[in-house]
Amino acid sequence: MENDNAKRGIALFDLDQTLIAWDTQLLFCNWVLRHEPVRRLFLLFLLPFLPFCRVLGSEGMKRVFLSFLWRMSRERLEELVESFVTRYVPSEFYSSLLEEAAKEKARGRKLVLVSASPEFYACPIGEALGFDASYGTRVEFGEFMPLFPDFTGGNNKLEVKVQRLIEEGEIEQVGVQEESAGYSDSMVDLPMLSLCEEVTVVNPGEHLLALAEENDWRVIRPERPFRDKGQMAWRGLRQMCGLEKI
Repeated sequence: MENDNAKRGIALFDLDQTLIAWDTQLLFCNWVLRHEPVRRLFLLFLLPFLPFCRVLGSEGMKRVFLSFLWRMSRERLEELVESFVTRYVPSEFYSSLLEEAAKEKARGRKLVLVSASPEFYACPIGEALGFDASYGTRVEFGEFMPLFPDFTGGNNKLEVKVQRLIEEGEIEQVGVQEESAGYSDSMVDLPMLSLCEEVTVVNPGEHLLALAEENDWRVIRPERPFRDKGQMAWRGLRQMCGLEKI
């Protein structure tokens, strides 16, 4: 049987710095720490690992970073996710990108959010934005969050995003999909973008911009709520420490 998504088409969207200017992991961390300030002690777990970033890689560091949720109950986490989504969706998202998503849906394409962010909040964000399906990094936890949680299927980035789309039946195999579009800000999403007939890059850096020009991809530049990378990094650090006002 022919894949239904191939009939109607599919539009794949990254989340962080594509639909929203921020890294939502830092933004959610700030939200949690502002509500539960004692959790700032998680920095005592995080800081000793920072010199080993290259050894641990993005997946290892993400597991360590999630220590700010240690011993939080599933019920409390769901409460914080719900209030977080209510606060930031859609008010802090790029209006121009939400318009792009609406146009893709009007064309009959299935809207799919594909993020490396933890799925426990990426899926509620996708639902609030009207996406048909949402996939993130699957964090393993029971009634309480462990100190360094494992990820089912690994960190949802690079080729893992493509494999997840196959696993979930969104695509049947690797290769350009009929009637497909992809949106991202990052070079790490090239495996996902390679699935798409139409590619839009959002506020691209130098290397992604060069690829966009070489491949005749569309470039859009929504206005960001910070002046430059330095200010973005400073505010991201404040968010990680729970110091950003909400």
